[in-house]
Amino acid sequence: MLETSLYSPVKGFLEGLGFMVKGEIGGCDLLALSADSPPIVVICELKLQFNLELVLQGVDRMAAGDEVWLAACMSIRGKGRESDARFRNLCRRLGLGLLGVSASGQVHVLLSPVAPTPRRDPRRRSRLVDEHRRRQGDPVAGGGSRAPIMTAYRQEALACAAALADGPKRPRDLKPAMPNAPKILLHNVYMWFSRVDRGVYELTGKGREALQRWPQSPAAADLPAE
Repeated sequence: MLETSLYSPVKGFLEGLGFMVKGEIGGCDLLALSADSPPIVVICELKLQFNLELVLQGVDRMAAGDEVWLAACMSIRGKGRESDARFRNLCRRLGLGLLGVSASGQVHVLLSPVAPTPRRDPRRRSRLVDEHRRRQGDPVAGGGSRAPIMTAYRQEALACAAALADGPKRPRDLKPAMPNAPKILLHNVYMWFSRVDRGVYELTGKGREALQRWPQSPAAADLPAE
């Protein structure tokens, strides 16, 4: 079993509470925003078992979120950390919520995050909210760590690559649909683009490989950056 297997049940649980949920945002396994302005920011970290590493991750996230939840599999025999009163008391004192996911995918609220949380880190919080809002859809299941994360920047770069797939173009040709295209082509973070003339770019071999790995719909190049 992988940690990503917990993502769908926990996402469904938070969506049922009215949150918009996306995975792997700014290092967080799961980030949920309410429809309020400013939004309530909920962070959830996933592990197969409740352990100290999960608690430490939760503590690290507390400066950026309004609520932090720790989610893990429920032990089959009921003898895991989720049944340990000392573990629950530690999380309660820290202000962390606990969610247990059963083998059938049912989510149980073991502890609500009701304790006061530490002082916020507004810059970190702002970066998380911005990435959540800019990312198109929810392309990454939270809990994974090996595959490249489909960030909002990567999505925009792929849209630029798709627009160059049929031949070289100027940044100004792409800018109406993709305002960030000039910066993406200039910085060329993934080495997907090559300048063939002044102000003219074409797709490199790496760029074509990227489009094969992450195929884009015909309308992908027309998606504006949020």
